[in-house]
Amino acid sequence: MKTRVLFTLFFALAATATYAQQADYLIMSWKNVATKMPEAWYGSAEAKAVAENVLLTQKEIGGWEKNKDYHKPLSEAEKAEFKANRAKIGATFDNGATITEMRFLAKVYSQVQDPRYKEAFEKGLNYIFISQYPNGGWPQFFPIRGGKGDYSMHITYNDDAMVNTMKFLKEIYSQNKAFEAMNLNSDLTAKAQKSFDAGIDCILKTQIVVDGSPTVWCAQHDEKTLAPANARAYELASFSGSESVGIVLLLMDLDNPSQEVIASIDGAVRWFEAHRIEGISLETETDAQGKKNRVVIADAKAPALWARFYDMETQKPYFCDRDGIKKSTLAEIGYERRNGYSWYTNAPEKLLKEYPAWKEKVEN
Repeated sequence: MKTRVLFTLFFALAATATYAQQADYLIMSWKNVATKMPEAWYGSAEAKAVAENVLLTQKEIGGWEKNKDYHKPLSEAEKAEFKANRAKIGATFDNGATITEMRFLAKVYSQVQDPRYKEAFEKGLNYIFISQYPNGGWPQFFPIRGGKGDYSMHITYNDDAMVNTMKFLKEIYSQNKAFEAMNLNSDLTAKAQKSFDAGIDCILKTQIVVDGSPTVWCAQHDEKTLAPANARAYELASFSGSESVGIVLLLMDLDNPSQEVIASIDGAVRWFEAHRIEGISLETETDAQGKKNRVVIADAKAPALWARFYDMETQKPYFCDRDGIKKSTLAEIGYERRNGYSWYTNAPEKLLKEYPAWKEKVEN
């Protein structure tokens, strides 16, 4: 009797552990479920159920919406809404959208050769091609929305949208192992390389040049003139101390870079070195009401920081509220934007550490 109870308890605990392990993905972020689960999981019943959601939510034009938990069960009402909006609401590259869903489909297809997954993947790839401007850039959303005050039609480096798209294309034409099972035809891989090369050309043409020297980029550039452009009220045209990092790292990853690419990288690195901010750190303090508040304090030992935005005229850091008025210090803007946005970054430090080895490599 005792043995039977122990066996019953053992199997109950094992079943509970298995259920918990399978259900863990429901409390994870979509990005992690889409790209960071154990490879074998992508052949599971759970992954196939998620794949059904991804197929259902793909837009007629080929991309996906952003900030959606595609890994969670959809109600019948939600399914109906997605179906109704397939042609009404556009797709985007913002916040990793479209690229994340395609990576997930590739992972599931590598485990389960359902032809629908490959078809949806190729449809997504074609979406990338048709949404690219003739100048090589990509908008944030496509089809272009174009409403009053809309800025999403600009060439979008913001949050690495264009850089992530180009990295993905490079993996496609380089026949990365992640897409080996897809067995994409040569026409698609050739288009991916052509699209990538056009993107590099756009990057070089949009780099901000000051007194004949290449510097960095704005977070978004006008899709026609290629000039730095405004986005949200507090995201004015500027030198970007954040988004420019991803662009330079992408350029540094090129095989056999041209002299133009090398000059572009050298110029950006010089700009980052000249615009580092030392002697301060960003801290969070709690006021008398228990509210947390970001403050800048003097700190001689702090590692270097860079501002998110530098003024186009003075090249000095600026901070901005939703009124669009530039301020010279973080303390001058309101509580909501002061604490709800990333105004400083240390991302250029990684670039500056990698640059000497890259420079030595291209010179030898």
